[in-house]
Amino acid sequence: MKNRMTPGLVLILSGLLALSCSSSRITNSWTPAGKQSQKFSKVMVAALIGGPERDLRQKMEEHITGDLHSSGINAVSAYAVYGPKAFDGDNEKALLEQLKKDGVEAVLTVVLLDKEKERYYVPGRIYYTPYMIYYNRFWGYYRTIYDRVYTPGYYAEDTKYFWETNLYDLSDMSLLYSAQTQSFDPASAESLAHEYGKLISKDLLGKKVLQ
Repeated sequence: MKNRMTPGLVLILSGLLALSCSSSRITNSWTPAGKQSQKFSKVMVAALIGGPERDLRQKMEEHITGDLHSSGINAVSAYAVYGPKAFDGDNEKALLEQLKKDGVEAVLTVVLLDKEKERYYVPGRIYYTPYMIYYNRFWGYYRTIYDRVYTPGYYAEDTKYFWETNLYDLSDMSLLYSAQTQSFDPASAESLAHEYGKLISKDLLGKKVLQ
């Protein structure tokens, strides 16, 4: 007898599979030619995320600084040090003086460029279960036939995030690194920040931008 799988279980497994496939990927990454890797005494991570995604800012900074720390880079979160309105002002000179006073030598910015939602239709299916051996019993017949009932289609929605991450040397304001990244349908803000932090940290160290 073949194993039986109900439509509900199939849908649950399909949902778990979709979540496990959620991922972020770097679409483009740049470093200046001939630039040597640098050792900064302190790198500040500043996520510039507004609107309804503002809560993601703190998580993003926490995960990136944590991943950099685990690789020996002294990184701090702008949110943790200066609060949620750290960079809301227009006084660039005062801000840079404060950062240098606090020993910050480089700033890693993470900007949410865009967020798109795509709605699509998932057509219904018929799930087959052999039912011959249950034919003479009402309940067995009913349950196995139930497992073959047409499952109606439904609408689902995917979410895409488009990011840009830059690293600036505060000594001369030069751009040391820039990456554009896409995140597809993350399971949660926490998982998105966790995944993104590891991705960017790995790329920065792999390209020897930081040491």
